[in-house]
Order: sequence, then structure tokens, then C-alpha cells
Amino acid sequence: MTSDPVVRLTFRSHFDMVDFVQVVSDELGKIVGFDGDSIHWIGVAVRESVINAIKHGNQDIEDKLVTVEFGLAPPAEPKRLTVRVVDQGDGFDPVEIADPLAPENLLKSSGRGVFFMRSLMDDVRIRRAPEGGMEVVMVKTLAVSRESAP
Repeated sequence: MTSDPVVRLTFRSHFDMVDFVQVVSDELGKIVGFDGDSIHWIGVAVRESVINAIKHGNQDIEDKLVTVEFGLAPPAEPKRLTVRVVDQGDGFDPVEIADPLAPENLLKSSGRGVFFMRSLMDDVRIRRAPEGGMEVVMVKTLAVSRESAP
């Protein structure tokens, strides 16, 4: 990720871990200073990414691992949360993700995770990870109010 402090979680592909990852996400969101609504929506994006890694990336194979890294920057007074989720699956071409808002996809019960991630976070990058599998990197930056801006 970067040279900034990182909290790294590596676990087997098991949905019981999703709640734990969200607890970590929520606590780090508090450290950065996000409000309650922002922490909630960051948690939704993180959950979607981890669920996708387990379900679609690792195909529910429990022996495959998911790694989630949370980075806070700058270290002294964090204003940005970066979340990196990596699976051990075969990967896919992110360009081929179906548009969940297209008429033919509106009634489908899945396919909205990446859409939610992109809607809720400031930046989302999806690519094949250097170590194999897919990598999702999401960034949320603390908004600076006009009163505190120079």
C-alpha cells in the first residue's frame, strides 16, 4: 500500500469474518474523525468488498485467504483511510462488470457491490494483484470544513 501505518488482517474465506472486519473499519474511521454516517457508508463499502473477495474471488473455498489492509495517512493526524482487499481467486476484467442500473440488470439480486463501493468512497481501483488474485483499493478522505480551511 504505502509506508503509512497499516492494520493488516489475513483470514480464511469465511463470512463470519465480515463483521470483525467492519468493527476494525469502524474504529479506524473514528480515529480519522469521520462522522457516524460516513463510518456507516465506509463500512458498507468494506463489507461489499470483503464479501466479493470471499464469494466471487475465492469462490467460497475456505482454504483461500483474504487480506484486508487499512492505511491511515498522514500518520500523525490521519485525514485519509485507504482500504486494500486482496483475494486469491482467478481474477476478472473489471471493465466487464455489468452496469447494475441497466434495465436488464435492475431486477437481478446481485451485481451491485462494485457500484456501491464506487458510490460510497472517494476513489476505487480494481486490478489484478501483483501477488495473484484481485485487488480492490478504496480511499475515503476526511472533508475539511470551510471554517477550518485557511
